[in-house]
Amino acid sequence: MQSMNAQAVFQSGPPAPSRILRPGVRALAAGVERYVAAGNGSIFLTVQAGDKLTLTDMEGGQPCDLMAADGNGGLITAEVFHEAEDTASDGIARILGSGTPGARRTRALLERLKIKPESARALRLFGSRSPAFAKAELTARIGGYLLIAAPGGIMDFTAQDTATPIEVLLERHSPAAAAPMNQAVPLADPLADIHIDARTALTYTVKAGEYIQIVDVAGRQCSDFQAFSRSKLDKGRHLPLDATITRSLLGLTTPIPGLPAKAFDMDMDPLVEVIQDTCGRHDAFLTACNARYYEDMGYPGHVNCTDNFNEVLAAYGIAPRKGWEAINYFYNTMIDDQNQIYFDEPWSRAGDYVLLRALTDLVCVSSACPCDIDAANGWNPTDIHVFTYAGKELFPKAIAFRKTPDADVEMTKETAFHNSFSAMTRNFTEYNGYWLPNRFNNDGPIAEYWACREHAAVMDLSALRKFEVTGPDAEALLQYCMTRDIRRLSPGQVVYTAMCYEHGGMIDDGTVYRLAQDNFRWIGGADTSGIWLREQAEKLGLEAWVRSSTDQMHNIAVQGPKSRDILKQVIWSPPDRAGLGELDWFRFASGRIGDYAGPSVVVSRTGYSGELGYEVFCHPKDAEAVFDAIWDVGGEFGLKPLGLEALDMLRIEAGLIFAGYEFCDQTDPFEAGIGFTVPLKSKNEDFIGRDALIERKAHPRRKLVGLEIESQEAVGNGDTLHMGRATIGEVTSSVRSPILKANIAMARVDVTHAAMDTRLEIGKLDGQAKRIPARIVRFPHYDPDKKRPRS
Repeated sequence: MQSMNAQAVFQSGPPAPSRILRPGVRALAAGVERYVAAGNGSIFLTVQAGDKLTLTDMEGGQPCDLMAADGNGGLITAEVFHEAEDTASDGIARILGSGTPGARRTRALLERLKIKPESARALRLFGSRSPAFAKAELTARIGGYLLIAAPGGIMDFTAQDTATPIEVLLERHSPAAAAPMNQAVPLADPLADIHIDARTALTYTVKAGEYIQIVDVAGRQCSDFQAFSRSKLDKGRHLPLDATITRSLLGLTTPIPGLPAKAFDMDMDPLVEVIQDTCGRHDAFLTACNARYYEDMGYPGHVNCTDNFNEVLAAYGIAPRKGWEAINYFYNTMIDDQNQIYFDEPWSRAGDYVLLRALTDLVCVSSACPCDIDAANGWNPTDIHVFTYAGKELFPKAIAFRKTPDADVEMTKETAFHNSFSAMTRNFTEYNGYWLPNRFNNDGPIAEYWACREHAAVMDLSALRKFEVTGPDAEALLQYCMTRDIRRLSPGQVVYTAMCYEHGGMIDDGTVYRLAQDNFRWIGGADTSGIWLREQAEKLGLEAWVRSSTDQMHNIAVQGPKSRDILKQVIWSPPDRAGLGELDWFRFASGRIGDYAGPSVVVSRTGYSGELGYEVFCHPKDAEAVFDAIWDVGGEFGLKPLGLEALDMLRIEAGLIFAGYEFCDQTDPFEAGIGFTVPLKSKNEDFIGRDALIERKAHPRRKLVGLEIESQEAVGNGDTLHMGRATIGEVTSSVRSPILKANIAMARVDVTHAAMDTRLEIGKLDGQAKRIPARIVRFPHYDPDKKRPRS
């Protein structure tokens, strides 16, 4: 073989910098601050002369009330903003009457400004027909205090008058007078306010029941945390928080808010409990950085967290160590398939924090990690801030949730039905930004499952995302963005559909409700679906609004053979509407609980169980009354509560798909097993992804199938499927079916091996050393002709 000499290519000029895109991190110019007034909520700001405000109606159709005050009860809106005069507005009064957390916050702000609610006059911006992303710009002529509200009140399900957010950008005329950037903001009045400079560590003490908030001030900065029981230290027992014990007891890599929240010492005594976490990625495998690490990397004498710990802990008589075990907050550690531990930049952003509660009197130590030789701190060590709070403070357990990568962080919420279900269980799990029941006391998932198959069960599905799609072009928008033929829907009908990107990959699946000629409701699993619809409406210039109503409509599902009998005794229907017993499959109607004066509800004959069933939607203020009415009647019919564990069993048997398991944005509806939602022959109009789906249908590569497993050993999502040595697919979901008395699964396989009765093997361990035989069977496994939900 003739050798070839590589020839160096001359590159002129200086080297180009590495290009890094951070689409999830919002960048603001110097002197610009950003705030969001949530729907039915308000924000409070101070302005100086020359400050500029840019207000944006994020979803369209949302009024905005702006009121300026002097702090002594005087309204000075006209004086502050010369563009407009004070006008009478009932927006703030509507917020105050809504009974929401936003109402309590707004009332507190008015009291702070010494303004009586009945005299609150405001400048009205935007209106019911303002388009999404409409903007208003104002300049302050003099200084003052601002109350900016996004009023709404209680949504009328027919009028679809939901309340949505207003974004506020405040450009300071004198940035130096504004609050410094990257300043840690406490959650309440702190007992201690501790700033830990970059490359250092500090100790602090807390009493049992008090809270510790560890804040990443600038973002992408690690902080090692260690704690000792004060009573054990006084007895000469130096037992630190033990990460190995903690992992073993929890079955998790690190504690998280909820039930598996505690961290333990070597006596297996709990020291702290995680209450809130806005980052979600931490490390409990590695020690705090130490001298040996830097020496091996060629940096002898480098400052390190272990030496910093040793120095500050010496005051408590704690012996030094060569490497301190710790929970390394914000540290982004991973383990690959070859058991190699590696790390990358932290996920944490400026202001992200972990909130802990002390379970005994503690001596704690936190660091601002000094590592600057790798990506651990984004190559740039910065500060950490610690606040401690009194035990009297009420901080709910919560995990941070972002609707999109660049969205504002939101903490896990309780649904309006939480109090009703929490009386029967403490086992809740975070799902899509809400706490939902996982299983219930005394019964458990098997009993809950059988209640749904044989009698009736009630479950909380409030985490589903709801969007009100309205306007003259609403039908055209949905027709173009959905795979189903929306024009065929009559008012009162529902259709299950997919929503796809241009390449045919799925954004979401869900249901479209038609309320009137130009009024629709989209219910799906992801916020991105509503954002996508709104973006398409703007791109196409359509006169259509897509406004979130998730927080205005919470819902429970009543599923099972007895569900109709229960709801017929609960739901009152107007004489001109279909009664509960007359609703066909995929139909809905409005009604009330009990009689014409009862709480308003919308009832649809839909579900996620494979049984006859209904979903009942109501405003959060009516949730407990709705639940109690159904629960009181359901007792004689064997109604039981149902959690997510039992729901998973039901939906797998029925062949119902789930995002992240049966589909993602690389999966088309045919591969996800819902090809019936793509009527390419009967829908003779273009829609997003149509051309790609035509091609994908003509040349399929994978198919969703049902498997019957010839073993009772559990298999799970991601387990590989094999034909001999070849990998031909993967398991998407599996369950041991109580009613079929078999281990079953849904799986995506290469079409070459997707025929009925094909025998294949499920790979365990490394996929080769252990195999479980299975065969492809009729799908769905349970009631494949859907006779039960149609009954």
